[in-house]
Amino acid sequence: MEATELLKKVRRIEIKTRGLSRHIFAGEYHSAFKGRGIAFSEVRAYQYGDDIRSIDWNVTARFNQPYVKVFEEERELTVMLLIDVSGSGNFGTSVAFKRDLMTEIAAVLSFSAIFNNDKIGVIFFSDRIEKTIHPKKGRKHILRIIRELLDFKSESRTTNLNEPLRFLTNIIKKRCTAFIISDFIAPDFEESLKIASNKHDIVALKVFDRLENSLPDIGLVKVMDAETGVEKWIDTSSGAVRSAYTGWWNSHLEGIKSTFNRCGVDYTELRTDLDYVKPLIKLFKKR
Repeated sequence: MEATELLKKVRRIEIKTRGLSRHIFAGEYHSAFKGRGIAFSEVRAYQYGDDIRSIDWNVTARFNQPYVKVFEEERELTVMLLIDVSGSGNFGTSVAFKRDLMTEIAAVLSFSAIFNNDKIGVIFFSDRIEKTIHPKKGRKHILRIIRELLDFKSESRTTNLNEPLRFLTNIIKKRCTAFIISDFIAPDFEESLKIASNKHDIVALKVFDRLENSLPDIGLVKVMDAETGVEKWIDTSSGAVRSAYTGWWNSHLEGIKSTFNRCGVDYTELRTDLDYVKPLIKLFKKR
């Protein structure tokens, strides 16, 4: 992608997602993702109505009048985005490719994080760790993330979620909030997810296209697996073929939902042709 075109795309995404983050998600994000706890802030003179349990008796004895300890929420978080950059992201049949939607969601979450003074980092993955961007704050950092999302070319086209989950567990030492943005069409990853979710607060965002739900009846079509490159002909006019595909898709969905439930991971689905604002807000509110 040419530099001028890339900058224009970055700017468009910034304008859209920054506004959403500031006006729609900021409060929900703050409520849904807490800091590390309560930290001591200062000591001040006792005021009428203060809880007597907060009196600092050592300072009170020293100054001969009551003083209380003041605590505040230790708000700062580290947020990690685990973003699937495998070949299946380059699929979309209506409004956008899955990769485009992943980019917007990542940008919204990034701006929501910096509006709340949180650090944000990124792990790009396929069947390996493709690239990492270490957690930082600030608009320049977010714009770098968006540029990478728009222009990144992965080395591999296949997916393996075990790799980024193990990487997250081993590399990020302190507890963080991690969003996995993927279509989750991958080999079994439950054991790695269970270990990672014991250490970190993990949220799964499944991105999919409407035609992944069921095959349309459009006759004989040639399809290609975006991750393996394998091509084959499918007779979509066959009811048995369409039924078998729908059965596989439903089984796939139930399987990953069960995995997330067993691992205690919050989860929502985001479709390329539908608004993603409502499902994200609903997810934030139920936390």
